[in-house]
Amino acid sequence: MPALNIVLYEPEIPANTGNIGRTCVAAGARLHLIEPLGFQLNEKAIKRAGMDYWQDLDVTRYVDWQDFLGKNPDAEIYMATTKARKLYTEARYAPGCYLMFGKESAGIPEEILKEYPESCVRIPMVGETRSLNLSNSVAIVLYEALRQNQFADMKLEGQLHRLSWEG
Repeated sequence: MPALNIVLYEPEIPANTGNIGRTCVAAGARLHLIEPLGFQLNEKAIKRAGMDYWQDLDVTRYVDWQDFLGKNPDAEIYMATTKARKLYTEARYAPGCYLMFGKESAGIPEEILKEYPESCVRIPMVGETRSLNLSNSVAIVLYEALRQNQFADMKLEGQLHRLSWEG
């Protein structure tokens, strides 16, 4: 089955990108970084957050949004945004689809979101919460996509053990 793809649009915080890279390795997903980045990829913060997984990461960089579109012309893209009406659990993620997330300070630009209104999804939050941490958002949506695809190609060993409470 084709790997799922995580797209980060102009990420700004190296630790988030490192954590997301580690999650991608664990989930068998590819990481796509759309520049400009708010850091250098050789920064210690990325390596520290990604630990020793960064060398196993399938990562591609793009100079801008147009470069990404040109190199992935048939990409089925889902865009995570607080502006979406559809919940992330309501989308149907096909194998090989692209899950896109915006920069920490501003999200995905409005002009891009307007091009894909049916592909925008959101994670519900209570009250006036503006957003979740980027790496948490990626993990939430990525693992929903994996669940919908029966965790294909993932190691599912062991059994759940029931806790018995004595008292």
